[in-house]
Order: sequence, then C-alpha cells, then structure tokens
Amino acid sequence: MSDMNPSSFKRRVSFQAKVLVPVVTVMILLIAATMWLVNRRIRAQLHEQAMRELDISRTSFLNRQHIDAGHILSEYSHIVNEPRFKAVTKQADFATTEYALDDTIKEFIDNDGASIATFTFLQDNQHHVATANRDPRLDTAEFQARSRVAVDKAAKGVAQVDTICLGTKLFYVIALPVKASDGEIAGVITFGVPISPDEAQDIKQDTRSEIVFLADGKVVASSLSTHDLDAQLASGFGRLSAADARPNSGQTGEIVLGREHYLCQAGYFPSLSGDGRLGYLLLSSYYGQSTIVLKKTQQMLLAVGLMGVSLSTLIVWFLVGRVTQPLRQLRDSAEAVGRGDFSRRVEVTSHDECGELAAVFNQTTENIKTSREQLEKTVETLKTTQHQLIQSEKLSGIGEFVAGVAHELNNPLTSVMGFAELLQQSDMAEQQRRYLDVIAKSAKRCQKIVASLLSFARRHAPERKVVCVNEIVESAVEILQYQMRTSNIEVVTHLDPRLPATEVDSHQMQQVFLNIINNARQAMEGRPAKGLLRVTTESSNEKVRIIFQDNGPGIPPENITKIFNPFFTTKEVGKGTGLGLSLCYGIVSEHGGTITPSSEPGQGATFTIELPITHALAGASEEKTAGPLPAQARSEGVGKRVLVIDDEDTILQMINAALTMNGYKVDVARDGESALRRLGQYHYDLALCDWKMPGLNGQQVYERLHASDPEMSRRIIFITGDVVNEKTQEFLSSQHKVCLSKPFTLGEFRTAINRVMTPGDPES
Repeated sequence: MSDMNPSSFKRRVSFQAKVLVPVVTVMILLIAATMWLVNRRIRAQLHEQAMRELDISRTSFLNRQHIDAGHILSEYSHIVNEPRFKAVTKQADFATTEYALDDTIKEFIDNDGASIATFTFLQDNQHHVATANRDPRLDTAEFQARSRVAVDKAAKGVAQVDTICLGTKLFYVIALPVKASDGEIAGVITFGVPISPDEAQDIKQDTRSEIVFLADGKVVASSLSTHDLDAQLASGFGRLSAADARPNSGQTGEIVLGREHYLCQAGYFPSLSGDGRLGYLLLSSYYGQSTIVLKKTQQMLLAVGLMGVSLSTLIVWFLVGRVTQPLRQLRDSAEAVGRGDFSRRVEVTSHDECGELAAVFNQTTENIKTSREQLEKTVETLKTTQHQLIQSEKLSGIGEFVAGVAHELNNPLTSVMGFAELLQQSDMAEQQRRYLDVIAKSAKRCQKIVASLLSFARRHAPERKVVCVNEIVESAVEILQYQMRTSNIEVVTHLDPRLPATEVDSHQMQQVFLNIINNARQAMEGRPAKGLLRVTTESSNEKVRIIFQDNGPGIPPENITKIFNPFFTTKEVGKGTGLGLSLCYGIVSEHGGTITPSSEPGQGATFTIELPITHALAGASEEKTAGPLPAQARSEGVGKRVLVIDDEDTILQMINAALTMNGYKVDVARDGESALRRLGQYHYDLALCDWKMPGLNGQQVYERLHASDPEMSRRIIFITGDVVNEKTQEFLSSQHKVCLSKPFTLGEFRTAINRVMTPGDPES
C-alpha cells in the first residue's frame, strides 16, 4: 500500500471511470431501448386488435341495418293489400277520396309503430296527398319533402326503404306502391317509423363497440353513458367525414374521450337522396385498462434494469482495479524504454491477457532495439534514394513538356500536310511534283514523330490489344532517331514482315523499347568508333522475339546479375535513376514474357525479349499517296454549305481550299460566338468545329446548338490538336460524335465528312 500515492490513485480512478462510464451508459441505453420497444409493441398490438374489432363491428352494424330494413318493409308491405285502400283507390273523385284516406291512414298509424304517414294519390300526373300525424311536433311538410325521393321511386312499382332526419330524430321511411283494380299504380303510401335511441344500446350488445347516431351535426342517440361528450363526438364525425364523404367508406381515425382512447369509423346511413346529415360513429377502445398493465410492466423492467446496472457497475469496478495493477508495472517499463533503456523487461507472472501483453512488450522492446540499428542504416540509403527520385521527377516533367510541344506542332503540321495534299491533286510539272512528294513525306514523318512523342508522354491506363510488335519498334526508333544520328550511331532494323501478332499494352512496351535503345545510345556515344545498334524481330516456338544488339563496351560480369535491381546504376549521381531496366523487367514479366541480357566485355551487349504469340491478326492500314481528285469527288459538295470554326487562320484556309475543291460553299468563323450567330442565320449542311478555342470551346458550341437546333447538331464534326482526355472521350462517345485528330490527311478528312453526310445514321 506504500505506492498508493494520491497521484497514482487519481490515475487509477480516471482509468476506471473511462471504463465504467461507457459501460453504464450502454446498459442504460439498452434498458431505455427495451422499454421503448416493449411499449411500442404493446401499443401496436392493442391498436391492431382494436382495428380488427372495429372492422367486425362495422360489418355487423351494416348487416343489422340491412336486416332491419327488410323486417320493416315486410312488416308494412301487407297494408297495400287492405280492402280499404283498394276501395278508396276505385273512387274517381279526389275530394271524397282524400277524406276517406285521411281516416284510413290514421287508423293504421294508431295501430302500428309509425309516427306519421302520407298517401300520395296519383291522378292526371298530379300528386294529391292525404296525411296522418300523431306527433304534433313533427312537420308534415318536411316529412313529405324528405320522403319525396322514396315516393317517386315507389311510384314506379317497387317498394322503397329510406332513412331521413326530421328535426333531431332519425326515421325509417317505408314507401309502398298501391295498385288500382286495373293494375295501374294509383298511389303511394308512406310511413315514417322513428329509430329508437335505445337501438344504440342494442347495437352495442351485438357489435361489442360503442355507436353514436348523428343528425345535422348533433348526437341523437349514443351507447355512451354520458352526454358531456356530444360536442367531441360531433367534431370527430365532421373531421372523419370531411376526409372521405362516401357512405360507409370506413374512414378510420382516433379520438380521445376523457381518459379513454378510441379508434373510430365514420359512415352515413343509406339514403336514397344522399342526405349527408345522417351519420354514425363506431368506437372501439384500445387504450384504457391496458395502460395500467403496460405501466406496471414498464416499472418492473425499469426496476430489474437498475438492479442489473448497479450490480454490473460493482463487478466492473472490481475487475478494473485488478487489471490496472500489472498495467502500472507495464507503464513504468514503457517509460524506461522511452528514455532509451532497451534492457528493461516486464516480469511475466500469469498466463492470461496481461501475461501475454507483458510477453509481447518484451518482444516489442527487443524488436525496437533491432529496428533502431537497422533504421540508422536505412537513413543513409534513403539519402541516396532521394537524389534518385528527384531525377525521376525531372524526367516526368520533361515528359509533360514534350507533350505540350508536340501539341503545339499539330496545328502548323496539319496545314503543311493539308496544303501538300491539295497541291498533289493539282496539275504541275514533274519536277515540282517530286519536290512536293518530298514535302509530303517529310510532313508525314513529322506526323509520326509527333504521334510517337504524344504516345510516350501521355499517361495511359493499362490496356492490352492485339498488335504487331514491328509497329511499336518502328515508333520507338523514330522517337530516338535524331539522338542516335547526332551521337554517330547507326540503327539497323531487321523486322520480320510475317511476324505474328501478340497481345500487349502498346504504351508500356514502347517504354521498354525506348529504355533499352536509350541505354545502348548512352553506352556507345563518346566512343571513337561509329556506334551500331541492330534491332531484329523474329518468331520461334510460339514466341515473338525482339533482339537489341549494340557494339558498345558491354556489361561487366559482376554487374550483369544486378542490372534489373531497382536503383542500381553505374552512372554518376544525378545522371541516372537506376529504375529503367527494373521497370522493363516488370513490364515484360507482366506480359508473360522474358528479358535476357548477354554481354562480353568490349564486345557490346545484347538484350533479348520474348513475348507469347496471340493467335489473332492485328489490324493493318495502308497509306495511299494522294493523287488527282476524281471528277465525282470534285462535284460531291455542289449545292451544299459548310461552316468551318477554328481560331487558326492556316487551318481555316486549308479546310476552305479542300472543301471548295469538292464543290462546297464554305463560311468560316474564328470563335464560338460568331459561329452560333451564323448557324442561327443560315442553313448549313455540315459544321466543322475546333475543340479548343478562346471563349466558347467545341463542347459548349455543340450544347448551345443542340438546344436551339437539334437536327443541325447531328451534322457537326470536331477537330482537335490536343490530347483527348478521358472526359472528352466520354462526351464524344455518349453523343456519337466524329472527332478528327490533328494532323490528319485529306483522305481521313473526306472519310469523316462522308460518314456524317451519308443518309441513314450519320452518327453511328
């Protein structure tokens, strides 16, 4: 107990609090969640049970109404066969008949349960009414008016039962047709039978639900014992009936009467006239006595939960106190290690988690000691690596610069190639044609160099295609042709014209060939003798073989096994990264191939690359020298108008000349705004638009044109001298647009125009 100073006690209590607070919080939340779920579940069950009972009660009530209507109709239907009615209806004098009917009807309502009755005598299409009323509070005229629909329907020969409201009472109306001796309808006798308020109690016994009858927005009968709730019931009925005014629609809602919660359904009594003042409410209690049981259950759960939380808190407090004792020893040892004392160890006194932690700590201390020694060595290596990575970053920047320069060359190169082809299609002297052929070939060579530079400088996602390796070799040699020539090195190629195709990533494989050729150049330059690099392609044993052989100084035997190691280089610091051949080895291996070096000191070096053959033919293209333009091509644009949009004057002139030669009428625009104005003023059969321009670019021009003239937007060709990025490619693909990359030949230019101008699907 001597080490239990106030500061250590404070730390121990703090640790225990950090453990106890989350544990107690989680347990309290679990109790609260349990109570909430139990409460929600019980309420849902009560609500569901009340809904079922309410549906059953509603069905029972509607059936009772139907049965009662049938009983009443059966009870009064015999009256029409009474001889007194038949005798009265035989008389032709209405004045005599009216007095006789009054007496006859009065006898019937005195003997039966009706409070009021009328007899409507039909004569000469006129209604003459005899009435009898034993309740002076009832308005006979109102009864006649409200029973008029039933009378009219009964006058057609079918007895009717209706429900009406007189004052604040509900009545059944029974309308019975009375036939004369000749079979014709002589009149209609109508009885008004009041619906007794006691009927609500009878219905309650049958349906086991409370029921309320309403008329004119007032409660006229109710199975509830108190009348203090009439205003709430009338309000509840008005709210539910306003939500759905269809009779007996079963619109359900909730209403609170005192401390009792009810589910209620509102409906209308069947009325031939659609009288919306006669309604009823069915109420089913679902939250009354059950609330007491629910509260008791919640109190029990709360008490049990609090007891559990208290007991768990005491147990966790005790266990945390036992655990912290070995942890304090571990803390002291960790502090010693932090000060640099790696000889400190923790005594393992148990085989539980604390014992495992002590063993792991001792092993970690030993590993830290070893790692520290290795780290000191690694720091020196990292310093060297840093210089190499800086050089690699410089090369990356050079690649971006090359891509920018190549892009800037595309516009003038397009003009040179275009005008050269235009001149080749014209008549000229033989010597001038030879000069022009030299210009065209040189321009095409420049085109290949620019394309190769752009291909090398771009960052491509890995994509393997079936290609002929000869094309990749030629592209790599073309890129470094100038450096090889100025370094007094001759490049000799022996490329097998029947070389099978293979599936490779062209950009990655070009990078491999460029690295190997450039390494050979650096090894041979500066030597007195002329350098020679032989590049050979051949196939053997289902393999494509590419051989690079130089006459440089060769590779020393002690280095030939190290040249593929990352960062290995024999060059001076700052002149090489040591990553080139390492990357080549990785790329070739990923393609399932091998790269093998061989060398003899003073006899040069040879690198042999073997790649597996893919049994598929690569696409081949043949370039055709431009000749005189056919007569059909010279007239294909007659009567057609084209708008050319580009900010380069030389491009505008070249395209203008090419299209004019084909018979097109050409307009030009140097920016997007002026182009849109022309497109709005004139009809054009075709538009050629540069992708990158000051102000509106090609995509913005297309989007505005598509909004104003969708049909014209289908006949637009894009021209770009930039590297088409992924976003641009997605746009062109989604809109099915044709895009010409600068520089392009006139053949490619005409193919693109024909593709768009051809009827059918110009954007396919």
